[in-house]
Amino acid sequence: MKNILLVEDNLKLSALIAEYLTLHGYQVKCEYRGDKAVYRILHEEYFLVILDINLPELDGLQICKFVRNQFNGFILMLTARGSDADHIQGLQFGSDDYVIKPINPPVLVARIEALIRRGKPNLANKLRQLNFGKLHINLDKKEVILGNDLIEMKPSEFDLLALLAINAGVCLSRNNIMYALRGIDYDGIDRLIDLRISYLRTKLHDNPKSPYKIKTFRNKGYVLLPDAWD
Repeated sequence: MKNILLVEDNLKLSALIAEYLTLHGYQVKCEYRGDKAVYRILHEEYFLVILDINLPELDGLQICKFVRNQFNGFILMLTARGSDADHIQGLQFGSDDYVIKPINPPVLVARIEALIRRGKPNLANKLRQLNFGKLHINLDKKEVILGNDLIEMKPSEFDLLALLAINAGVCLSRNNIMYALRGIDYDGIDRLIDLRISYLRTKLHDNPKSPYKIKTFRNKGYVLLPDAWD
């Protein structure tokens, strides 16, 4: 399988890279929006995702952190952000290679072929557990522990909590959440996300009238506060 998902919001650059990779025998699909990329990575079949960092809705580091636990293909970060901190964070979040733009297309093909020769993705840094004070979320086992209590959750509730926790401190809009988890845009009417947030707050002992663990920002979305679980 030679299917590649190229996640890049520069449409001209995306078209050039896709054209070059296609000439070298790869089947390339393109995406420019971060939240849409999450759904496509997890629900479509790719052996490689080429991922920019600066993307609309969700950035590439957030995407890598979220999908790495579930996506068994390669992730190659292709970005203009060349700081050591970004490079280290990309590898820590599970990317298999980190390439700085601009890059000559033949060099990009060579990096892809090097990944293929490796034989399988490097999952040594696979994200397995998130810890926020007394809240522990095991992404492998899909378990949630608060203090000493194992919290029962439906799969849909766990997926929502995992998305919020992986992006702790970042406000996610309903559209971000809806597309990342269900692959559709928020229609402005559906209250399913709000109901699941309410269930999460109840199960995680948040104050329903004045929540301080999973907060609502009016007309913006929801954010899990990482320092509210002590």
